[in-house]
Amino acid sequence: MKMEIVANDTLLTGALEDIQRDVDAGFDSFLPVPQDQRARLVEAMRYAAIGGGKRLRPLLVTATASLFKVPRATALRAGIAVEAIHVYSLIHDDLPCMDDDALRHGKPTLHKAFDEATAVLAGDSLHALAFEILASPNMTGDPFTRAELVAALAGASGHEGMAGGQMMDMVAEQEGEAFDLHAITRLQQLKTGALLGASVELGAILGRVPPEGRAHLHGYARDIGLAFQIADDLLDLEGDEEKAGKALRKDEEAGKATFLSLLGPDRARDQAQMLVDQAISHLNAYGEEADLLRAIARYIVERDR
Repeated sequence: MKMEIVANDTLLTGALEDIQRDVDAGFDSFLPVPQDQRARLVEAMRYAAIGGGKRLRPLLVTATASLFKVPRATALRAGIAVEAIHVYSLIHDDLPCMDDDALRHGKPTLHKAFDEATAVLAGDSLHALAFEILASPNMTGDPFTRAELVAALAGASGHEGMAGGQMMDMVAEQEGEAFDLHAITRLQQLKTGALLGASVELGAILGRVPPEGRAHLHGYARDIGLAFQIADDLLDLEGDEEKAGKALRKDEEAGKATFLSLLGPDRARDQAQMLVDQAISHLNAYGEEADLLRAIARYIVERDR
């Protein structure tokens, strides 16, 4: 068992290093700085998109796609599109009108390094870039696959996904609405889980898995999405700000309802581990080709940032 854990740790470490390097290279390629008045905007996009983050979402895309022998370069493009959405959401979340954060990935947030208007435009432009990547014939020669990729990411990004979850979070904070465990679970399934789920979904779409054949992957994505948020809540309470590269303890100071405030740290930690075990069980039909997805699930609750 110990040898398996070490092997999976090595597998995950190498995969994280590869995806971080390749996503940075991809953004560098997609975002050359123009020699005109748009330069500041593209420089801001590059500042936010290159050189930061775990790149967990593109890793989920490539790891899922690899189950179905999808060329890595193809899956990587889709992963960069998901990451563009994720980065845009962080830019907007950090703005004074939202979470008003000053630090992200260990450096000043975009609106601090540039200005608020440029940050809004950079976020908007990364949102557009995501769909430009997926809709391009360079993504895949099959227009039906491209359309399905666009629809999946759009659904996970808007009012029925990530943005809707953020709105629920804002309403709870601004109006002091008391959320029970069911409501918090729903909020986090949208705010955090939807984009993680889309990452797995895009890999399955590229693999030409029919919708009725994706139930086990949906279960895996749902469970790691909730586990990820519980782990985030634990990090916000117990983590190291220097390692996290951002301000912590904000949820507790704001009196926000979280998995921790409702369950307590010990029960929340047990719940996260149960979700990870459950996520891994959804992959029972696969052999060692799914080891990276299993390692990602474990990493979600073991990470320190």
